[in-house]
Amino acid sequence: MADRNVTVRSENTPSGVEEVSRPERYSRPPVDIFETEDSLTLVADLPGVEKDRLDIHLEKGILTISGRVMPTQGPEVLAREFSLIDYYRQFQVPSEIDADRVSADFKNGVLTLSMPKSEAAKPRRIEIRH
Repeated sequence: MADRNVTVRSENTPSGVEEVSRPERYSRPPVDIFETEDSLTLVADLPGVEKDRLDIHLEKGILTISGRVMPTQGPEVLAREFSLIDYYRQFQVPSEIDADRVSADFKNGVLTLSMPKSEAAKPRRIEIRH
C-alpha cells in the first residue's frame, strides 16, 4: 500500500464490534487490495458462489464478506480431492472510506469492491495567494 497511513486489517475483530455468526466450516477467500489517491479496491475470488448467495456488509468500519456455496447435485462421489465450502472474511477499513459510495461488482465468481475515499481524506494542493 502507499505511504498515506491507510491500512486494512483482517484476522481479529476489534473490541466493541459484535462478530457475525458464520458457518462452522468456511474458507477465507483470497483477496488483492489496491490503493490509489481516490479509493481502495478489493478483489476477492469466490468460486462456486452465486450473486444471490453473496452478502457484503460495511458497519462500524468492519467490512464483512460471506458467500454460501450451492451444494452440487450429481452422481455419487467415489473420490474427492477438492470441494467448495462457504466463504467468510472480515476486514477493518479506514475511516477515510466514504461508506455511502462503496460499490460492488460480481462476475464469474470474482467480487470487485470499489471503496472511494471521502473528499476530506484525499490529498490536495494548497495554492499560495500572495
